[in-house]
Amino acid sequence: MQTIGTCLWFDNQAEAAAASYTSIFKNSRILGVSRYPEGSPGPAGTVMTVQFELDGQTFTALNGGPQYSFTPAISFMVNCDTQAEVDRLWEQLGAGGTEVACGWMTDKFGVSWQIIPTALMQMITDPDKAASQRAFTAMLQMKKLDLARLEQAFKGR
Repeated sequence: MQTIGTCLWFDNQAEAAAASYTSIFKNSRILGVSRYPEGSPGPAGTVMTVQFELDGQTFTALNGGPQYSFTPAISFMVNCDTQAEVDRLWEQLGAGGTEVACGWMTDKFGVSWQIIPTALMQMITDPDKAASQRAFTAMLQMKKLDLARLEQAFKGR
């Protein structure tokens, strides 16, 4: 069991968000749903929390009301081995959301995601500072990250 978990505060979309996320990521599932009891802050019988797992990591989605909303100050970073994986996640998570920049997007629930080719992190931390800078500069010009273009920039082509 994880020692530290993530709780996502939704107005009233916790169940829809958990269902959406578990349909997108492999090795994912809904673990349980709790409902508001009588005399609680939420309407009795409505979904209070949804516990779910995304590729082995446990999350809780809470229907806490409209007091709080998500900001890009916290995002989920998803490392992708291939462009096909970047493309699939970008399309599925981005459906109904907003493309931002540099591999960032906000999904239809307001949650921010970074869809990042694993190779990008290797490029921008490479000891060759000129190559690293070229890859970084190329990334700044993109919304969805294009691994081939990043590699070309890194190699100076």
